[in-house]
Amino acid sequence: MEESSRPPSSGGMSVPSACGASSGSPLRAAAGTAGSDATSRDATSRDATFRDAAPRDAARGASPQWTRRGTRCYRRISLALFLAGFATFSLIYCVQPLLPEFAQEFSVGAAESSVALSLTTGLLAFSILCAGAVSEALGRRGLMFWAMAAAAGLNICVAFAPSWHVLLVERALEGLVLGGVPAVAMAYLAEEIHPGGLGFAMGLYVGGTAFGGMFGRVATGMITQYTSWRMAVGVLGGLGLAAALGFIALLPASRNFTPRPGFNARHHLAAWGGHLRSRGLPLLFLIGCLVMGAFVTVYNYSTFRLLQPPYGLTQAHVSLIFTAYLFGIAASSTAGALSDRIGRGPVLVSGLCIAGLGLGLTCLTGLVPIIGGIVILTIGFFVTHSVASGWVGRLAEGSKGHAASLYLLAYYMGSSIMGTSGGWFWAEGGWPALALFTGTLLAGGLLAALALRSRTARPEAALDVLRN
Repeated sequence: MEESSRPPSSGGMSVPSACGASSGSPLRAAAGTAGSDATSRDATSRDATFRDAAPRDAARGASPQWTRRGTRCYRRISLALFLAGFATFSLIYCVQPLLPEFAQEFSVGAAESSVALSLTTGLLAFSILCAGAVSEALGRRGLMFWAMAAAAGLNICVAFAPSWHVLLVERALEGLVLGGVPAVAMAYLAEEIHPGGLGFAMGLYVGGTAFGGMFGRVATGMITQYTSWRMAVGVLGGLGLAAALGFIALLPASRNFTPRPGFNARHHLAAWGGHLRSRGLPLLFLIGCLVMGAFVTVYNYSTFRLLQPPYGLTQAHVSLIFTAYLFGIAASSTAGALSDRIGRGPVLVSGLCIAGLGLGLTCLTGLVPIIGGIVILTIGFFVTHSVASGWVGRLAEGSKGHAASLYLLAYYMGSSIMGTSGGWFWAEGGWPALALFTGTLLAGGLLAALALRSRTARPEAALDVLRN
């Protein structure tokens, strides 16, 4: 499809763009998948079945300026959001392989050392709520850029932290500013990408988070082995700044976003409340919380386990275990495309089952099955997260930024609370106790996924039939 030269309406910082958009059919416009650029403000009545497929602020009778898969604009958006995911998650998780280093240098225990990560993800969870609301007024693009740049600067400050408490304060601030990326990125994709290509685009974004999470962990571990952990986190901060500049150069301004001037607390509370009362969204929030908690718990304490006898791996060797994220990158894009074809429910359930299989393998004592289990767990996690995060945008009947922020609130609270709580199980009962704790989380996620599949099977089927 040829790309239009029509300039996009600005949803953030303006940028020249040759990105084109495709219009929806009259059926979609009448059914409520209509979107608008910033010059069209009148809302139209919409069929509830289709409202999840279009931006909230649709214009009466206008077709959405969708970006279709295969266009130049789609590629620019995909690469920019890949960089956003990379920078965000490399900065968040670069400290994870350093927890034993923190425990030694600052004389703290395993559970307390995990606070360097849990504090970041916990405050990130709450800042995401505010970021989603702020982006409704200020726009998506500029907010994401400044959040990335500020977080990278704070990561550089961590390299010079003189004490444990100063380090924790800097990591807490990093979590606060990074809230301007994840929820806003999900909302941007849901508003700008055609529903037929949303699963793949979301999968690429999640793939960026996977690559960033892997790179941050592996790079800091390797650099620490040969220099110091301070040098490692400083280098990651510099790379985060470079990614922020690439992001702002690539990402087009929003087309289907209409800003809300000012801050209306009643509007935001009503939007969050509406999502919490919806048919399927609370189950997606629960799944995100449980699967993220299980995933982070396994990675947090695998480092301690493998550094100790009988394994006795070096810091560099332990950091290489995080290359399992490469499988997560492939799995997330594949799962997104597959969910567009066969449905989200079956893929979501499969992802949780795969994660459970991987956890079971880590309970064996050999190094090979442990590493294999971590790889399989990683695949299952990214399949689950890719599908769940994309499904949030589909089920939300409006205020997609608010829905995404609620999902990520639950997601990161799972990381923060479960990740630190797992330290108690590790200290008291070793890996068997920790695996039992983590397995319980995955079982809860599986039950929620089965319930979600039964609740949404008919609406999803009806939507697919009408669109085809």
